[in-house]
Amino acid sequence: MRRPGAHTLTRRDFLLLAGAGAVGATGLSMLGARQYENVTGRPISGGGPMNVILIIIDSLRKDHVGAYGNNWIQTPNLDAFARESLRFTRAQPESTPTIPARRTIHTGFRTFPFRDWDPHKGESVLLYGWQPIPEEQWTLAEILQAEGYDTMLVTDSYHEAKAAMNFQRGFTVFDFIRGQENDHFQPMWMCPKEKIANTLLSGDRKNVEGKMRQYFANTAGRAGEQDYFGPQVFSRAARFLEGASKSGRPFFLTVDSFDPHEPWDPPEEYVKLYSDGHDGPEPYTSVYGGSDYLEERELERMKALYAGEVSMVDRWLGNFLDKVESLGLMEDTMIVLLSDHGHALGEHGVVGKPPYALWPEVTDVPFMIRHPEGRRAGDASDYYASTHDVAPTILSALGVEPPSPMDGQDLSVFFDGGKPEARPYFVGGLHDHVWVRDGDYAMISRNTGSGAKLYDLRADPEQQKNIAWRNPDIVKRMFEDYVVKAAGGEPPPNYDT
Repeated sequence: MRRPGAHTLTRRDFLLLAGAGAVGATGLSMLGARQYENVTGRPISGGGPMNVILIIIDSLRKDHVGAYGNNWIQTPNLDAFARESLRFTRAQPESTPTIPARRTIHTGFRTFPFRDWDPHKGESVLLYGWQPIPEEQWTLAEILQAEGYDTMLVTDSYHEAKAAMNFQRGFTVFDFIRGQENDHFQPMWMCPKEKIANTLLSGDRKNVEGKMRQYFANTAGRAGEQDYFGPQVFSRAARFLEGASKSGRPFFLTVDSFDPHEPWDPPEEYVKLYSDGHDGPEPYTSVYGGSDYLEERELERMKALYAGEVSMVDRWLGNFLDKVESLGLMEDTMIVLLSDHGHALGEHGVVGKPPYALWPEVTDVPFMIRHPEGRRAGDASDYYASTHDVAPTILSALGVEPPSPMDGQDLSVFFDGGKPEARPYFVGGLHDHVWVRDGDYAMISRNTGSGAKLYDLRADPEQQKNIAWRNPDIVKRMFEDYVVKAAGGEPPPNYDT
């Protein structure tokens, strides 16, 4: 019997079309939990406590997913999942990039406006808000561990793998898969010379070459697709599920895939879906800033590499979801899936995610919640859902009261016919810049309000025509009424002054 709201063409059908992969081995680590007074979780109608799977897919652009309107990239598993879920069409990260976004996902507290920022010792990334989860903030995993849940994390996001960042807190079992991007995992001399010779090193050559040498050293031992990072993450998460399904206890599993974050080097079968070939060095990564260092053919190849990586992640996500289904867990497990940000690929003349490039290609993210009883399956909401809504939504769905009120909204009320507190506008931040959107306008500016760009969303939804110069009153109003208010009554800090 099909689950309520499920689509006729099953996920397994998609996998038969796309091809399935093997499940890899896993490793385990242990960590204790802080304690607070437990509250009994609310059971679903089936009688037992609800399980939760949280899936974070780094750098996944909303407009590159079929369920959000894309018609040229193959994402059959994401599309099938969307048909079983409540899909948010105006989701935005509360703050970004990787670490600020995950801080708020795991705690339910806003990271913006990045007050009291102190560059973390030993960190090469110097962005406002790029700091560990504060000791005084409870994590979602800590709360659920104290409630008796088995708490598990699988990720290849090497930034959060650093113990000092505090992301392992509350996870009884966690697996950090090493080697992504610039992770100093293997000695640099292991980089094959032919790999660097076939890599486009234009732009900021020194930084690009160093990152790629490290990445190729880390991945020198690959034997097949199962050894790529996205496949490893979802395969190991599937192994965790096998154990969790036998424990007799409810579980909370976080699956955090760094792919399709750059470098983009998916197996050739995926690249061929979107490119007829390339006769020069491969643009596996990008220099954050203007795209004018790339020839048009190089930019098109970069887009194809990214699209191929998206399709690879989609296939292995499908393998994982198929495991959830085969273990009989779909009927008592809520699944939350979202991304932390996107990545510009030449739109607005920019590649990467520099702080000033807070256009939709960077700030619009997929966000979907699948209820185990099929509630709101296939529906869409234009509510400004965000990363800091994840923790309060999950806790409320489980009937668990957090130790202290969180900043985010409880989106689970949608499944009972309710609505969360109105959010007529949204404010987010990346380093020293902010972006603001309401029903009429979008604005990007520095934290001080200077250098503003304003777009009329009714006439210009793709935000191509800056009208700030002739609408200073709107710019002033949006900054003072939205940004300053979100920052607690005064402008966000500007650490450059």
